[in-house]
Amino acid sequence: MSIINTIAILISLAAIFSYINYRFLKIPSTIGLLAIALLMSLSIVVMGKFGLPIEDHAKELLRGIDFNEALMQGMLSALLFAGALHVHLEELVKQKWVVAILASVGVIASTFMVGYASYFIFGLLGLDIPLIYCLLFGSLISPTDPIAVLGILKTVGASKSLETKIAGESLFNDGVAVVVFLVLLSFVGDGGDHGQLDAMGVAILFGQEVIGGTIFGLGIGYITFRMLASIDNYQVEILLTLGLVLGGYAMASAMHISGPIAIVVAGLMIGNRGRKHAMSDKTREHLDNFWELIDEILNAMLFVLIGLEVLILTLDSQYLLAGVIMIPVVLLIRFIAVGVPVSILKLSHTFTPKIIRILTWGGLRGGISIALVLTLPTGEPREALLVITYVIVIFSILVQGMTVGKLVKSSK
Repeated sequence: MSIINTIAILISLAAIFSYINYRFLKIPSTIGLLAIALLMSLSIVVMGKFGLPIEDHAKELLRGIDFNEALMQGMLSALLFAGALHVHLEELVKQKWVVAILASVGVIASTFMVGYASYFIFGLLGLDIPLIYCLLFGSLISPTDPIAVLGILKTVGASKSLETKIAGESLFNDGVAVVVFLVLLSFVGDGGDHGQLDAMGVAILFGQEVIGGTIFGLGIGYITFRMLASIDNYQVEILLTLGLVLGGYAMASAMHISGPIAIVVAGLMIGNRGRKHAMSDKTREHLDNFWELIDEILNAMLFVLIGLEVLILTLDSQYLLAGVIMIPVVLLIRFIAVGVPVSILKLSHTFTPKIIRILTWGGLRGGISIALVLTLPTGEPREALLVITYVIVIFSILVQGMTVGKLVKSSK
């Protein structure tokens, strides 16, 4: 099936599901779309049991979609930019230590805690998954997904301080987690010279990705800012931001630096300095409307795709059991990874009541975790980790996503 037909089907399904959710379910968009897509997947499986050929056609369609490529090289840059565009830099600077520690130390600590815990638990369940794969699982499941988190935050009325902490962490820990994942993946080896990195090589690679991404993001953000400031035509200015997002992400990937971090940094510059000093009121209005629409469309397609991808999983009972067991384990480790640094920072900072519980329960996992697990080498460990990741992601979005609003409101 051609890429145009695939996109047409996904957008059509997203439109129908969005209508059903808005008209009847009336729950947050990302949760509603995922729930409806999962029900559709279940219905397709049931129809297949009765001899209807629709299941085979659906699986053929999904196998033709490279989820990792679609998200990491297609949707992610636009979704990150749209999220960063509305984060207030002044508030982010106030929360800089909280965001920086949670997005770096928190992710790395969680990676190793989840990795070793899963290695022990998988062994007890009789799953033969090597330690390096367990650590990779730890790195891909540790970050909170900005796509899922920002969609929920729009509806719960969180305070600006709390919203900045959650949004800032989710935007930056995504980029850090991808770097950690790539560093660990280099130790798996595929017959080449992978796995030969020493501690210095790891540090250099990590610095190149994170620091390089930050500097590159500042550079392309500033160039775009100067171009925006020199004209007053909203069509051209929107096109410039689109070029910044797509071209900047592609250039960062080609230079082997963190595209997600570069786009978040550029988005913060355009959304703050650019909004104040380089845009007319008319441009600001059109720019906000454009990126809000892009955000909604891509979010809808992404969560429909997540729900439908269940059709091509290897639903082994051992894998499903491991996924269910890992849900509380991942939450407990998230609680520790968040709780320790926040408790220390409470000595010098003021926090929202129940902040540790909110950050723990509000740390939703989403499409990025699935995209990363799909990059693992083909084999039994990949199949097992894919199902386990899906179980955690679905629980995270449906259960945590539906209840985090009540937790946030109770903290006011």
